Amino acid sequence: MKKQAIKPGRKSFHHMAQSDRDRMEILLKKAEIQKDIADVLKVDGSTISRERKRKRKNGVYDASIAQHKANEKRRNSKFQGMRIEHNDALREYIITGLKEKRSPDEIAGRMRLEKQPFYAGKDAIYKWLYSAYGQRYCIYLCTKRKKKRIQKKAAKREMIPHRIGISERPTTPGLHHFEGDLFVSPRSAETPVSVAILCSTETNLLIGRKIPNRKPATMTHAVNEMEKEATIDDLTMDNGIENKDHEQFAVPAFFCDAYSPWQKPHVENNIGLLRKWFLPKGTDLSKISDCVLREYFAILNNKYRKSLGYRSANEAAKALGIIK
Repeated sequence: MKKQAIKPGRKSFHHMAQSDRDRMEILLKKAEIQKDIADVLKVDGSTISRERKRKRKNGVYDASIAQHKANEKRRNSKFQGMRIEHNDALREYIITGLKEKRSPDEIAGRMRLEKQPFYAGKDAIYKWLYSAYGQRYCIYLCTKRKKKRIQKKAAKREMIPHRIGISERPTTPGLHHFEGDLFVSPRSAETPVSVAILCSTETNLLIGRKIPNRKPATMTHAVNEMEKEATIDDLTMDNGIENKDHEQFAVPAFFCDAYSPWQKPHVENNIGLLRKWFLPKGTDLSKISDCVLREYFAILNNKYRKSLGYRSANEAAKALGIIK
């Protein structure tokens, strides 16, 4: 019975380092044969052959020149955004999401949730957008920028008397907490129109009302009207004087510490999204109709959120019974 010949396994691949090329140059100068050099460097004989042909100076192998050429070849072997640019289906999926006002994070998360046959993370999408191939699609980003910029956060400075501190807010499971704030027009605006906003801490659901001024009575009326749209157990507000009549709110109100807007991060972050996508600083809110404002809120409430497992705020709020 003949024994079957056992084929040797394929050698593991690795790039030659500078030290390997230095040893190869020395061995070639000693007139060692190709097979022996390959055995010493633990590479295939064809690797030595290619090195000798491609990495020469004046017809003689030079380790420094070889390393320089190898580095250049590896540097140019890939380009920014290559994964997306080489996959038409992935590229079209991302472009469609961008045109629907989806952020790269939403697109990547939803791609995985839908179990698409392709995938690119948000970092890969941003790399593609910032490259020459995807740069023209940056106009669909909320910032419209072609590179990342560090944003500064400013702290609020208002104080309010007779306030109930946030430390006294109940922590009973199942309560629906909301955070409130004002989206204001610039001081140079013709009228002091603002938008009162409430945001769910569980789902990021947004509710808003335009108000003609920042008087406490106006704010109280707006809060009580918004309370009719959702199940709200309590509110977390800042120390603006518009919240002076908080005892007349339909639900209990608790207040952040002074200079601590980070204690109501959900509403702050969503106001940031409104500014990035639709209403940049300096926008006169008196010129924005109620219909357009509702459309903006609807878009944000239907965005897929990473914090919600890439569901929208509307989907999560309906599941929890927050939307009436």
